[in-house]
Amino acid sequence: MKTIKFKKISTDIKSQAQKLAHQGFRQIFDRIDQLNIKKGVDRLGLDKFIEQCAYLAAGSGIISGSGGALTVLVGIPFDFLNLITQQFRVTLAVTYYTKGNYDIGYEEFMSLVATSLKVEAGVALTKTMMEAIAEKMLMVLGTRTAERLVPVIGAAIGGAANYIFIKRMAASVKKMHLTVQSATIAVS
Repeated sequence: MKTIKFKKISTDIKSQAQKLAHQGFRQIFDRIDQLNIKKGVDRLGLDKFIEQCAYLAAGSGIISGSGGALTVLVGIPFDFLNLITQQFRVTLAVTYYTKGNYDIGYEEFMSLVATSLKVEAGVALTKTMMEAIAEKMLMVLGTRTAERLVPVIGAAIGGAANYIFIKRMAASVKKMHLTVQSATIAVS
């Protein structure tokens, strides 16, 4: 019986989280067209835009879990990239909808993501916070990977998990913005 080396797994997750935090998040954010998100929210409305993002996330979850082990190996990186992209799009959409401004800077955006994931953001965007966000997202994805190894069932689980994740993330970001708006109105 082979012993699982938890320390090595933990180190690998931390290493991947550092790479994602330092390069990946910025690249994903820079490739998102914020004006198109504004147009999508204006055309569809916020809730339908969120629904569209949830369906796009579910699609990659279905694909990555549809063929068992083979598609998990190839599909998981694509699924993770798509899941992060849809999460970022939803966060930008809710921010635009509540603030009326669609052009958001990277540091402000990552503070919103950290808050929506319930990571303590503090005042400044720090390397540690970025790594905590990346590590939390990698853990969310990792817990669902084993379930996707069984064809058909894995597709259903992957699609449903991604859909629910995006919908919950949207609810969290909406709640966060409503709390900020309420506090601003109370201070005025």
